[in-house]
Amino acid sequence: MNLQNFTFETFVFQVLNGLSTSMLLFLLAAGMTLIFGLMEVVNLAHGTYYLLGAYFGYSVMNATNNFWLALVIAPLGVGVVGFVMERFFLRPLYSKAHSNMVILTLGFAYLVGDLTTLIWGGDPKSIPAPAPFDHSIELLGRSFPSYRLFVAGLGLLLALGLWLLLEKTRIGAIVRAGVSDKEMVRGMGINISLVFTALFVFGMVLAGLSGVVAAPFQSFGLGDDLRILVYSLLVVVIGGLGTLSGAFWGAIVIGLVDSLGAAYFPSFAQFGIYIVMALVLMVRPTGLFNKAQA
Repeated sequence: MNLQNFTFETFVFQVLNGLSTSMLLFLLAAGMTLIFGLMEVVNLAHGTYYLLGAYFGYSVMNATNNFWLALVIAPLGVGVVGFVMERFFLRPLYSKAHSNMVILTLGFAYLVGDLTTLIWGGDPKSIPAPAPFDHSIELLGRSFPSYRLFVAGLGLLLALGLWLLLEKTRIGAIVRAGVSDKEMVRGMGINISLVFTALFVFGMVLAGLSGVVAAPFQSFGLGDDLRILVYSLLVVVIGGLGTLSGAFWGAIVIGLVDSLGAAYFPSFAQFGIYIVMALVLMVRPTGLFNKAQA
């Protein structure tokens, strides 16, 4: 326990750190929870797409010295990988047992892990923060990285955009209907296969985007795909399957518990996340915002 240096300023800083982490987790978990909910695809390679986004962004950054270009190109590259994976490997398994998807995506994760090590090496990499967010700002009399504030703001804007897309557009209505009843959507003459592909690619683009966004303040390398996968699964379990609001609030819970736990209870920081998950599941076994318990 490390409460002897507790101050209001330190608490605010840890909350801000937690919010920036939360927004990254939301970008990851939003795609994962919708893919699980609509497609019933058990994708254990989700963290791999995050890592690919970081590596693609690293390469684009080295080639162009332009972070904003990397922020656009790298997620699109990850989306192409996702398209190939869904169209040629996952789609034939939709009518099969989930265990086939587990084996396939886990094997893909190991394969990509070896390829990234071969191409980029095993040493941790990072990307410099872009201007004008490459400096600290004065906050409550202390310095705080402005890039973390940018990440938190970007995540909130994307969360709002995703909510508007799902709740206020025809595309969103199709996705929400598909989560509730895929057969009904198919019966309305909608090409559910195209919806599946678009949703999977979109989820992978979000994962790749989070990898690029995280790179300036979290180094990345071998093994980070598994770490990110575990965090994403925790968010989905706590928030509830197939709901964007669940992904958002689940990410908020995990990000804040992780940040505050690391600051004040470093010996139990990781353990605290699992305690929170256990408590949530005791009260709401299908997650905080699962529609089955609405």
